[in-house]
Amino acid sequence: MDKILVETSARHVHLTKEQVKTLFGEDHELTVKKYLSQPGQFACEEKVVVKGPRGEMKMSVLGPERSAAQVEVSLTDARALGVEAMIRESGDIEGTNGVTLVGPNGEVNLEKGVIAAKRHIHMTPADAEKYGVSNGDIVSVKIDSNGRSLVFGDTVIRVSEKFALAMHIDTDESNAAGLKGNAEGEIIK
Repeated sequence: MDKILVETSARHVHLTKEQVKTLFGEDHELTVKKYLSQPGQFACEEKVVVKGPRGEMKMSVLGPERSAAQVEVSLTDARALGVEAMIRESGDIEGTNGVTLVGPNGEVNLEKGVIAAKRHIHMTPADAEKYGVSNGDIVSVKIDSNGRSLVFGDTVIRVSEKFALAMHIDTDESNAAGLKGNAEGEIIK
């Protein structure tokens, strides 16, 4: 079977248009630092400080703006912040914990939105057909690395015409496999 790209998704924040104004100024537009593998998605020059009950850390903002704020962290990051991060798919933030975001022009208190993103594979419908999977399926992915090869279970398939084929794992997962940069994986059903 063909290998798929495996990317490490480091801690980051998604903001609404209103939150961008509060944190960075009334007429502020997010500044593209670099485009990401998923079409239309980009890392921004802007960063915010994320404050939890126990600690704080600076995080990159990803664009474009969304309809709801979301703070994606590893479980290790969550412990350092002093907040529980539930393992969820992106956008599933109901019942999650909040933090405070601090920017150069203000701060925003989030009541919810902190997640550890469930590992997932972005696919187009053609990719899904090729791999024999459907949106929402759960698969395992075998990643060979130098001395720390792993099989990641509980990996959700996400299918959309807007996606490019790539698996996303967080920094804890990447470190567990000893990955340096991007890797390749094999879907195991």
